[in-house]
Amino acid sequence: MTSSYVLIVQHVPWEKPGRILENLEDLDLGTRTVIVADEKKPELPSFDELCGVVIMGGPMGAQDFGDHPGLKAEAKLVRAAVGSGKPVLGVCLGHQIIASALGAKLSSGKAPIVGFEPITSVVNHDYFSMWSKQVHVLQWHQDQVGVPEGGELLARSPETANEAFRVGSALGLQFHLEVTATLLEEWLAEPAMTKGLKKSQIAAIRKDFALYEPRLHPLAEQIFSAFAARCSTYARTLAE
Repeated sequence: MTSSYVLIVQHVPWEKPGRILENLEDLDLGTRTVIVADEKKPELPSFDELCGVVIMGGPMGAQDFGDHPGLKAEAKLVRAAVGSGKPVLGVCLGHQIIASALGAKLSSGKAPIVGFEPITSVVNHDYFSMWSKQVHVLQWHQDQVGVPEGGELLARSPETANEAFRVGSALGLQFHLEVTATLLEEWLAEPAMTKGLKKSQIAAIRKDFALYEPRLHPLAEQIFSAFAARCSTYARTLAE
């Protein structure tokens, strides 16, 4: 059998996997990146070759199938991956795609939430064993999604009821732990990301990143290294 790999689904070039990719590479896991949201009939890689799936963020809605028909294929991929126990990780839009693909309600918030905001963990789960009860994380979203049936809520915030959840082999994060200092600067140089933001808001994001990054980095490593380990374990089952 061909060596398995982790499929990374992006929606725009600048919303990259960042630290997620670093942790996959630490375990010598192969990856393949695709952008298929705008394709009517996307040709995704062979499902049998995948040892994991990562779905990144993006500016569209998780169910904006009219303008982005490839999102239907992404939802189908999520259902198949969770159904077969393949590890799945979703960030921001990816978090919403996972939840809505599995039946959760998607809704639009009153206004965009951009910048560092506090979230609260609600269960003592292995994914968040290093976390304090409350931590400030980078947010960049407007839509929100519920927890699908059979899922478990892991974190919430005053403005977003579902900040993190797990269901079966999938983990969804509404916030951005994958962002490194380099990736943040790419975002802040991208007009599509900063549209509507004041210079003071951009300055505050940079300042808060420097403030919270020392605490967030080990939390990100815990989550993403655990995800990489699950992908590695699944890869071994495919090789048997």
